[in-house]
Order: sequence, then C-alpha cells, then structure tokens
Amino acid sequence: MSATTVQDPLRPVGGFQRAVGNLLVGTLVPLGLRVLRALPRNPRLGKIVVASRYDEVREVFLNDPAFHVPYAEKLNVIMGGHPFFLGMNDTQQYRDDTAAMRKVIRTSDIAARLVPAVEKIGEQIVAGARGRLEVVELVRKITFDVYRDYFGVTDPPGADLRVWATRLFEFQFVDGNNDPALRAEVNDIAPKLRNHIQSLMDKRPASGPAIDDVLGRCLDMQKNGEPGFSDDQIRSSLMGFIVGGPPQPPMVVPQAMEQLLRRPKELAGAQAAASKNDDALLAGYVFEAMRFDPLAPFMPRVAGTESSIAAGTRRAVKVPKGATVYVAFSSAMMDKRRVTDPYTFNPRRPEHEYIHFGYGLHQCFGIHMNKALLPLMLKALLRRKNLRRAPGADGKLSKRIAFADALHVTYDPI
Repeated sequence: MSATTVQDPLRPVGGFQRAVGNLLVGTLVPLGLRVLRALPRNPRLGKIVVASRYDEVREVFLNDPAFHVPYAEKLNVIMGGHPFFLGMNDTQQYRDDTAAMRKVIRTSDIAARLVPAVEKIGEQIVAGARGRLEVVELVRKITFDVYRDYFGVTDPPGADLRVWATRLFEFQFVDGNNDPALRAEVNDIAPKLRNHIQSLMDKRPASGPAIDDVLGRCLDMQKNGEPGFSDDQIRSSLMGFIVGGPPQPPMVVPQAMEQLLRRPKELAGAQAAASKNDDALLAGYVFEAMRFDPLAPFMPRVAGTESSIAAGTRRAVKVPKGATVYVAFSSAMMDKRRVTDPYTFNPRRPEHEYIHFGYGLHQCFGIHMNKALLPLMLKALLRRKNLRRAPGADGKLSKRIAFADALHVTYDPI
C-alpha cells in the first residue's frame, strides 16, 4: 500500500446521535417489524409499505417488473453518469453487463485463490496480534487486502481505498438524510476514484506481462473485441464492485462475532468447527449468528407501477405507483410461518430459511464468494483457545449506527 495519511474509514458520530441511532436500529426497528409481522393486515402509510413476512419479502424481491431498485440516482453521482447494473432493472443492458462480468469474476477463483488468501491473511493477523485483537479491523483488513489484489484496484496515491469505498458506500446505501458534509466528500472522492481506476487501466497494457486479476481479464476481453468491455464499462464495474462489496463484511461479520460471544455454547461449537476445519459447519454458525443481526433491517424498492402485495390474503395491500416498499428481510428470517423456531440458534438450519443475499434479479452478485469467505474471516480467531471478550466496554460491539465500529477480544497466543 502506498504511503497514506491514516484515516478512520468511518465518519465521526456524536455520542447522542450514536445512542439514538443504535436504539433505533438495534431495538425499535426490530420491535416494530415484529409487531407488523404479527398484524392480521398489513397497513400502508401513504406511499410507504413494509413487507415484513417471509412470503411477502420473497414476493417483492422476485417481482422486479413491479418493484424497482432505487439506486440509479446516486450511482450516477458515483459513476459520473455511466450506468452500473446495480441500478438497472431487467433490461438487455442489465443482462449483457452482468453476463460480461461473470466472464471475469469466476466461481472457480473462490477455492483456488480467494479462500487460501482469506485464511492466510487471517492467520497472519491473529498470530501477530499476540492475544488481543479488534475484530472490525481484522475483517476490514482481510477484505480489502484480498479484494484489492483480486480486482487489481490498488490504493490511490496518497489515499486509502478503504476510506474512499466506505464513504461512497455510506452515500449510496446508508445516507437517507442527504447529509451535505457527506455529499461534499463524495463530490471530491468519486471523480478521484474514477480517474484512479482509469489510470490503472491505461498503465496496465504497457506494464509488462499480463496479470491474472479482474482488471487484467477485462483488458484481455477488450483486446479480443468481446462486447461489454469498453473503458466506461470496465471502470464502472470495477468501481461498483469496490464500493458495493468490501465495505460490507466489516459491518456484518463483527456483528456475527458479537452474537456468538453472547452464546457460550454456540461460540464453543463454532470454535470446534473451526479447529476441525469443518468449514460447512463453521458457515452454519456464522450465518445463523448473522440472522440475529443481519447487514440491515430492510432494503428499499420503488413501485414502478400500481401493484399489490399478498393479494388474495387478509394481508393484501395495494401499492400505488411510486410508493417505497421496505423489504424487511431481517424480519422475514424471524417469521415463524416459514422459519422453524426462529428465536432458537440452529447452526444446521436449512439454507432456504436465510435471506442474507436477497432473491431474484438483484440477488447479491457476489453471493458465492460471500458464502465461502465471510465465515473464514473469523476462522483463525475462532481457532484460538480461551477466546473471550476484552475487559470493560472494549469487549462489547460498538456501532456507528449502520456500521460496526469496534469489538475487542482476547485469547491465548499460540
């Protein structure tokens, strides 16, 4: 990494704002969703509708013609007006662009390249920490180190890719109040990141032998005349992956660790799975822990036409065109109608009871990577004996509203 000014990837949040935000996200929203889930009828507040039951969430996610993603406007700011498929509905361009990227982001890379990289870096960090470690930074370092190398997008000269990606992620997915201070940062960062990626693209052909990363594969496709690999398409796709991907594991994986620490029996089970290299069972523990504190309470959709949810049932609700639908996948994973014993921690829970990665057209593009890699980010740590919370407040997960902030643990050094 180039010489940089060390900077916190998360923006500062005042104590009162943090307390109110954490109360809202951690207590009031889950409680409100539980109430909505139990109601015999699903109320509508003007042009706001909440899909809170399992079947309703699946219905909205799987009906892209009626319920559109609302990301295009802010993506245009980030991408400088060039479209990225996250903001598209079911169009030919969406299908072409995603098909192009699947040629260079390959499932075969997971076992051959990404899994060994995650395990190696995780072990180096945990061993080097000598018995005390901060989990959010562990996950952040693993994620960005692995994906910088895989995508071929290095730190910008004198800057920190972790900071830039996290700021742009916050603008795109978290900032519901259009914070002018954040927008000022975005107006500065976004063109700089576009220019940085374009510079990497321009320098690569003259830099010697081909490098087998996503950028190198894109340029090879471009050289061979494959459609979907113009400079604009390559740059925007790489930028979209960097902004939309690496900021998420440091949010949700530490939350899973916090849930395990609250449950000594389950923590011991996860540690046993990690020690036996039973990665499938380890994944069961981590994704079950995530179910109790997922990435977000819901995802938004916008009705592109007049529609309805749960038609033919007592829960039927008309959705006017332009209405915002909050698709509460966190609530759906606690719906006793489709999830067995939802408040029981079950690391062998059937996969269909999870909705961590969505459904349908906009199911997470990196779903296979995330299923394989997220649990492994904790594997080296879970293999340590006497793993426990650090003393005092440091040993409890702190958040800056949507973002995991810090969680310190201690363990016996090997």
